Amino acid sequence: MTRDFVHELKWRGMLNDSTPDVDKHLLKGSASGYIGFDPTADSLHVGHLVQVMTLTHFQRCGHKPVALVGGATGMVGDPSGKRTERNLLDEDALRHNQECVKKQLERFLDFSGTVNPARMVNNYDWFKDMSFLQFIRDVGKHITVNYMMAKDSVKSRLETGLSFTEFSYQLVQGYDFYWLNKHMDCTVQMGGSDQWGNITTGTELIRRMGGNDAYAITTQLLTKADGTKFGKSEGGNVWLDAQRTSPYKFYQFWLNNSDTDAAKAALIFTTWEQAFAEDLLAQHTKAPHERRLQKELAAFITTLVHGEGELKAAIAASDILFGNASEGLSTLSEQQWLDVFDGVPQAEVSRTTLESGTSIIDLLTDHTAFLPSKGEAKRALKEGSISVNKVKVDDARTVSTSDLINGKFILLQRGKKNYFLVKAV
Repeated sequence: MTRDFVHELKWRGMLNDSTPDVDKHLLKGSASGYIGFDPTADSLHVGHLVQVMTLTHFQRCGHKPVALVGGATGMVGDPSGKRTERNLLDEDALRHNQECVKKQLERFLDFSGTVNPARMVNNYDWFKDMSFLQFIRDVGKHITVNYMMAKDSVKSRLETGLSFTEFSYQLVQGYDFYWLNKHMDCTVQMGGSDQWGNITTGTELIRRMGGNDAYAITTQLLTKADGTKFGKSEGGNVWLDAQRTSPYKFYQFWLNNSDTDAAKAALIFTTWEQAFAEDLLAQHTKAPHERRLQKELAAFITTLVHGEGELKAAIAASDILFGNASEGLSTLSEQQWLDVFDGVPQAEVSRTTLESGTSIIDLLTDHTAFLPSKGEAKRALKEGSISVNKVKVDDARTVSTSDLINGKFILLQRGKKNYFLVKAV
């Protein structure tokens, strides 16, 4: 049984625009709809997740999602939202990226179901044997230059320059829609609001080439409350690949969202039902200091992308960093230490120095420069604000290799928030 997909997008705050009667079309029964993904990297990032979740919601509403990985269009480059021409990848690199992207999409979409399974296609498969002359004869003649020039993605680049390669992109994407419409009965194309021009070129091409019904749906581009692009951190993109963005950092990204951003993200990036989501938002409004919304959101999306085991490890690491218990430090792997304390001041101390033992005052000053002077170190120790591996110490404390955690790290701390990582070498 199909659910109202357009309504689903509306209450989640995702819908930007759509062609007439698409809601009626989708309520008739299970339909096939697609979104294209650019395979110019071997991982998706949080910026892609709005479209991934659009397909996820589409499938949950009883429809058949199609993920198109653009092996051909990736060789051309989409000018939408771009100020300059992009570097293009060769076929081997694109194939590798496509396989990586498919594995990530399998975390969100059911490709093995019997009722409305997701499908993945590669537009290189239908473009590889098509000649240039065939394309301009059979496809290009149906769309006028005036029509193409009117698109915002083209007009915005006319002053800075637009190659014929990128100018032709909307025709290539339009033919994707036509091919899927003809061969897979795909009647809906979805994408971000910046894709409206490309998508409607597809619906127009289908109409002029005698295809079936075709509809367009676009979602709003997601920005943070401060107007910046959602999905970016200080280090750049937040990736779904654990090698690029660790599960701990991924979890922290969602946990650190502002109340406003978390409220939007909780509707878009989860499969929570409307009643549950609205109840959680109401609870958060009553007690925002508890940050329950951020915790629930971070837990859901981290589990979806990385699995429950990585979520538990990320929560444990967070508790260690922001809690007072020392027991959990030894449970962190070396990589987790580096992830958790990334950005924390660090210093290397020779293992020989630690083997013979060194006073806490010397470690705080001479060996690490965590504190600027021995006088400052003595005052801090007298105040009881210095901890070694989360345990408060006094000025009589000697630090040695027995304090090394995982045989490599010592965590110094002044007060609740000032950390310093010592690495034995």
